[in-house]
Amino acid sequence: MQRRRPGRTYQSGKTLAAASLTALLSLSLTGCGLVGLGDDDGESDDRASAGSATVAGIDCARSGKVQGTGSSAQQNAMKHWIKQYQGACPGVRIAYNPIGSGAGGAQFLRGATAFGGSDSALKPADVESSKDVCRGGRAIDLPMVGGPIAIGYDLPGVEDLVLDAPTIAKIFDRRITMWDDAEIARLNPGADLPSMPIRPVHRSDDSGTTQNFQAFLAGAAPEVWNHPVGKAWQGRGGASASGSSGVAAEVTSGFGAIGYFELSFARAHEIKTVAVDTGAPAPVEPTPITASAGIAEAQVAGKGKDMTLKFRHDTKTPGAYPIVQVTYEIVCDRGNQKETLPALKSFLTYTASEAGQKNLSRLHYAPLPESVAGQVRDVVRTLS
Repeated sequence: MQRRRPGRTYQSGKTLAAASLTALLSLSLTGCGLVGLGDDDGESDDRASAGSATVAGIDCARSGKVQGTGSSAQQNAMKHWIKQYQGACPGVRIAYNPIGSGAGGAQFLRGATAFGGSDSALKPADVESSKDVCRGGRAIDLPMVGGPIAIGYDLPGVEDLVLDAPTIAKIFDRRITMWDDAEIARLNPGADLPSMPIRPVHRSDDSGTTQNFQAFLAGAAPEVWNHPVGKAWQGRGGASASGSSGVAAEVTSGFGAIGYFELSFARAHEIKTVAVDTGAPAPVEPTPITASAGIAEAQVAGKGKDMTLKFRHDTKTPGAYPIVQVTYEIVCDRGNQKETLPALKSFLTYTASEAGQKNLSRLHYAPLPESVAGQVRDVVRTLS
């Protein structure tokens, strides 16, 4: 846990517990590997006894083999969901291969899998091509799990650091290059900021995390960040590393570094994280609860049954962390494979349920707000 300077009030999970959602998670990435029956995640097993007809009150499918591929961001969530679901529904076999958002979406669009996982929504061209696989329908995005993108830093003598969106944008675009810059000092009165160069670190590979981080910069500091928003990094200069694990390792490799990655990497490597000054009464730290509050600020922007979310990166709601992302499950609204459809619907109904989300807080995920999760379950029921 980070130490906090006396006199400053922070919005964190504890202060928001009564006002925020109860089931809490944050995105967690690990190495790739097929996830399925037999994986042991080391958690206590509260599943129903094998052979029961329901999982957390949701009807099991009688049989079926469901294959999914895609985002590694949800790998640990999938591992937990599959373990719980298959323990209660032994007639179903579900496997998930975390090969990345792009590759997973491509496999789904070729008809090779029942669902894909992606940290970014489908592009219009992808939706159009999906009509060849989703006969009589189209592919849609269903948000399933979310979390905060933390900004981690390694600065000697500074246990707490507060930055606002314009300052973050200037740091990552190399417009602010020293840690004792006046703009940083203004946000951190009383802090002993060293006269040390800032070393920003970004992803060298295309990633949904980069896309969501740049979407925050463009949405919350448009007057500063005028670069395109995409999976490839657009800022000027700075160091780079592959994957969130690479960025985290680079941040801890020398003083003065700052980078972005899922919260789980900060926790695993004991990296200090930035509290964001959003204009709310207190700076907001990245936690599962504050990320849930940030996701709750989003609006559904998709058409028809598509549930693409549009985040409010400039939110000033107390306790709402503004740098968030969700992982979507990509499925057909119509034209799903008949042999896998019952199991797919049953499994996704479970993952979007309160029971499916509530036990993942120790994996550092952030839950879907019930206002979103309820809509997801409604859409899943209509899949055909």
